[in-house]
Amino acid sequence: MPPPVKHHSKSKVGRRRAHLAKKATNISVCKKCGSPVLGHRACPSCGHYE
Repeated sequence: MPPPVKHHSKSKVGRRRAHLAKKATNISVCKKCGSPVLGHRACPSCGHYE
């Protein structure tokens, strides 16, 4: 069994962090008033929840 590797190259670290970027938020449109609203939350302008 080889000794444990202690140094990680920049490319190795970059490949590990490739999926850590923030994802864009999914903003949908309220079906009642048409204002933008986040998913699974009540509409901030009219209060409608579907």
